[in-house]
Amino acid sequence: MAGFEVSETTIPGLFRVDSKIVEDERGSVMVLHTNSDYGTSGLPSIGARPQTNAPLTHRGAIRGIHAEAAHKHVAVAYGEVYAAIVDLDPASATYGQWEGFELTRGQGLFVSSGLGNSFQGVSETSIYLYDFEAEWYLGMPGRACNPLDPELNIPWPIKEVIISEKDRRNPSLADIRLANE
Repeated sequence: MAGFEVSETTIPGLFRVDSKIVEDERGSVMVLHTNSDYGTSGLPSIGARPQTNAPLTHRGAIRGIHAEAAHKHVAVAYGEVYAAIVDLDPASATYGQWEGFELTRGQGLFVSSGLGNSFQGVSETSIYLYDFEAEWYLGMPGRACNPLDPELNIPWPIKEVIISEKDRRNPSLADIRLANE
């Protein structure tokens, strides 16, 4: 059994989190969350986790960059993704910096409020779990950024991208910077 492990990254408030995986002859169980693991890990609390999402994503599809006003614990339940987490807080010393991660089953991230979460499906299909600190609602405070922004220059591994029109219309880093001056 691989244990629950947490490590810091280069962006404050962003942590690499490897879930417990329990294997036997039937397959495996990924233990995404236990109160005891979170309590001893040093991660910020995300409370009762009032919402969990599990989008099925096709190879090449990009979701994000979204920075809701809530902490998130994200993890891969199936397949492989490339996650890019971007600091979208203009007041932050690391504004506009991002870090990329190749993630597979049981691997994930703790994404603090103000950091933008995005990922691209690398395998034919993938399932990326999101545990939210607060229930998402239309108009929820936060920021979004275009994942194809040339200023970010994220090296998405699959060049033939599938992206929603909504994410394609999200502002650039320069637009976010100007809106907050």
